[in-house]
Amino acid sequence: MYPENFLKQNRGYSRQENRQGMFKEFDATELYCPKCKQAVQVRKRLLLVLPEGDKYEYLCAICSEPVGSKIDKQQTTSLII
Repeated sequence: MYPENFLKQNRGYSRQENRQGMFKEFDATELYCPKCKQAVQVRKRLLLVLPEGDKYEYLCAICSEPVGSKIDKQQTTSLII
């Protein structure tokens, strides 16, 4: 098998284009808890509503220790009156 033949067949394929549309959002199901000293299931809790998006906190399902956070970017702009 010759590498140049493989590259000629896939000229129309753009790796960067495929990566951008592949995943839009992730939600963690397990994270490492330093208190339990193992990877555990997590619960997602809304922490703050910010102009750039909603901030969520991930809590350990066993001991309720905060183990991470994430900001969900909002697609549409919200108007607060």
